[in-house]
Amino acid sequence: MPLSKKLGAEFLGTFWLVLGGCGSAVLAAGIPNVGIGFAGVALAFGLTVLTMVYAVGGISGGHFNPAVSVGLWLGKRFPAKEVIPYIVTQVVAAVVAAGVLYVIANGKAGFDAASSGFAANGYGAHSPEGYSLLAGLVTEIVMTFMFLMVILGATHKRAPAGFAGLAIGLALTLIHLVSIPVTNTSVNPARSTGPALFVGGWALAQLWMFWVAPLIGAALAGLAFRWFENGEETA
Repeated sequence: MPLSKKLGAEFLGTFWLVLGGCGSAVLAAGIPNVGIGFAGVALAFGLTVLTMVYAVGGISGGHFNPAVSVGLWLGKRFPAKEVIPYIVTQVVAAVVAAGVLYVIANGKAGFDAASSGFAANGYGAHSPEGYSLLAGLVTEIVMTFMFLMVILGATHKRAPAGFAGLAIGLALTLIHLVSIPVTNTSVNPARSTGPALFVGGWALAQLWMFWVAPLIGAALAGLAFRWFENGEETA
């Protein structure tokens, strides 16, 4: 598959993830009496990945996340030469999706991205439930690690064919159910970057953590899964 088509698929998938997931948080989560709440937002993020894995995963591999690209590379499932183009495309798509969401949200009188939080990720005073930097760091590393382990396992040659998208989407839903109260859930540097650019201020100041922690978690998972596969080869 030409790289241009892979990047087009990654753009579409990442765009849908940020628009659908963050859009559910910004537009639907907080409506009095009928809002979807944390559980609804968690399901929305899972559904965006599930649907796009089946829609375009066969073209690009369905990463939609810089941490996934890094983890798959270190797990020897993805060529090094495509890591940077994928990451750049994912970030651009996330920013475009956040821009579309910003235009939609501004259709309601009184909306302000900075005061609303605009689904940005944060810790300390900007954690949904006031969790510390350390708690956020540990959460993002561990959740990203587990996400990559699911991805690497579900796409392994010995895994049941055709079910990877379901496993990955459900894993992302579970991750959000656990970690939305802590950091608003990133596990995806691109997803964090898009909203942060529109919130500015504190969101940009804290954005570093939502790059560092997911990349550490993904790298550890890629290396760990290689250990599992090496053991399989020598068994």
